[in-house]
Amino acid sequence: MAFLSHQPLSIDALLELGGHPECGGLALFVGTVRDEHLGRKVTDLTYTAHEAVAARLIGEIEQRTREKFSVPYCRIQHRLGKLAIGDLAIVCVVRAPHRAEAFEACRWAVDAVKHDVPVWKEEFYADGSSAFVEGCCIRDDFDDDPAHRHGHPHEDLKTA
Repeated sequence: MAFLSHQPLSIDALLELGGHPECGGLALFVGTVRDEHLGRKVTDLTYTAHEAVAARLIGEIEQRTREKFSVPYCRIQHRLGKLAIGDLAIVCVVRAPHRAEAFEACRWAVDAVKHDVPVWKEEFYADGSSAFVEGCCIRDDFDDDPAHRHGHPHEDLKTA
């Protein structure tokens, strides 16, 4: 299964519900296109990427997530191309023995994609203008955030 897709994303394809009977936790994050950003009416957007690098990095993030959180399953897919309001932009599924690891690993994996993967979002606005949206900024307080006590995803990929 590809890490990047120019076609609509399918949650069902990533769930693999019967594949891990040892796992009682399944965390799912789905990012969708919203109709507003910083008070501006968004009509649609386009995701572009350095596809070879982005696909490699998403694969590395999946592997690092499995290792870091001792979870047997992590799958991430990011959409590319023109997306309408409500379309799925990113999907992350993590399966783990318990819910806590599943939630934590899923959040870490999505944050790692936002911080490190060369995918760019250009939003188009109702007034006819457009702008590239800056990615998730790398915060100094990231390691102090309890949701990220396993470390900053950016730092882990540098040393992985």
